[in-house]
Amino acid sequence: MILTEQQKKEFNENGLLVIPNFYDVKADVEPIQYGIWKIIGLLIKKYSIAVVQMPFASDTFDFGYQQLIAADRRFGGEVYDAVKQIPAFMRLVTHSKNEDLMHELRKDSLPGLAAGGYGIRIDNPNEEKFRSLWHYEYRDQLRSVDGVVFWSPLVAITQELGPVQICPGSHKDGLRRSYINDPEMSGKPGAYGLKIENEEEIISNYGVVSPLSNPGDLVLMDFLTIHSSGKNIGDRSRWSMQFRYFNFSHPSGIKIDWKGCVANGVQLKDVHPELIIE
Repeated sequence: MILTEQQKKEFNENGLLVIPNFYDVKADVEPIQYGIWKIIGLLIKKYSIAVVQMPFASDTFDFGYQQLIAADRRFGGEVYDAVKQIPAFMRLVTHSKNEDLMHELRKDSLPGLAAGGYGIRIDNPNEEKFRSLWHYEYRDQLRSVDGVVFWSPLVAITQELGPVQICPGSHKDGLRRSYINDPEMSGKPGAYGLKIENEEEIISNYGVVSPLSNPGDLVLMDFLTIHSSGKNIGDRSRWSMQFRYFNFSHPSGIKIDWKGCVANGVQLKDVHPELIIE
């Protein structure tokens, strides 16, 4: 058993659970950080960026990244696409402990791992275009209403870096509708541009928690829990890992053939037109 009965109760009540030191930093996390450090070094050399990369260290694995995107923001996109293909990251995504957690949180479930639903976010200082605003995971990932978000940082999350913001208990209200083409969301691509109906009221009713965490810690969220990325006002990018497990056996997933959304090119309105407000 990984979880205590109290932890299971907390997750069911809040749609949220923080597990400190879930992953082994030395064995599971540092190989990912090292891969990122190597990729940044390759691109520094490729584009002849005037910076001497520091030797690898877990705390400073991303040294040189700020200079890279200062030279050309598109170079950051290359890093983003590359790092999700690091074998050590894939090993963590498919770690047997993750599946064991799903079995404990969802008794008698048949766990699935959302293809295209895993990656490493890089939230740069004072950058709003790609900041993920208030949403719930099923809306943007689909597959099954019965799912769990796995979120784990690669850097120590401070208030300045902008910890993930979560509305505990908000999962209990089920599926929510979202506006498309809302003027407030103009300029945000794809699912980033959707806005939840009655968003301000939901946040006010449930309140917001912003758990601080360190590499190795794991934050779990129900697929229906309302959350958003915090604002990074620090001087370093916020690096975090996300992947999604879902329950094949839940009727909602069976009904939609476990279709994916966003990264799979599926439009939410084609699967759930009732959840879209023009």
